[in-house]
Amino acid sequence: MNIIRLGDIAPNFTAKSTEGRLDFHEWLGDSWGMLVSHPADFTPVCTTELGTMANYKEEFDERNVKVAAISVDPLDSHFEWIKDIEETQSAQLEFPLIADNKREISELYGMIHPNDNATMTVRSVFIIAPDKKVKLILTYPASTGRNFEELLRVIDSLQLTQYESLATPANWKKGEDCVILPSVSNEEAEKLFPKGFKEVKPYLRLTPQV
Repeated sequence: MNIIRLGDIAPNFTAKSTEGRLDFHEWLGDSWGMLVSHPADFTPVCTTELGTMANYKEEFDERNVKVAAISVDPLDSHFEWIKDIEETQSAQLEFPLIADNKREISELYGMIHPNDNATMTVRSVFIIAPDKKVKLILTYPASTGRNFEELLRVIDSLQLTQYESLATPANWKKGEDCVILPSVSNEEAEKLFPKGFKEVKPYLRLTPQV
């Protein structure tokens, strides 16, 4: 199984999808990306997940995030399943479902965990920055559906902290106070964060979101 770590370049691939042949890096362009795997078509949890992902389109668009889903099912199965998703979840899928019936991409991204299930992908999530580097990896078991509010929260944190000398504390939500990195001196912090900051401890300083 291939191992991808944070900071690695997301492996590129070309594949058939419900929106035509897709070159992953070219498709991402200058956007952020979120690639999710689902264990199989016509399964109940996956149906709710992809419907939810479709209904969050505006949230992803606001954050310049392109989303795509993948499983080891063939393309004709994806097209049939989309009908069920749209019917049962009151959703319109406007993102590609990638067909990986030869399991090449799933193996490339380490989405198959043989000790869990040797034939189906686990619920993997890869969030990828515009420089094509992997910024987040999450793996859920097949029995547990993903929390898309949490994925949006993580994207907000990643986009906020990528170029700022900030981190986000536990349970942080967009608009709440952030943590100033310990590598930033108080003198630098005064210049960088005009809204000021609160020093709880020398290593724990809070500042309003920029």
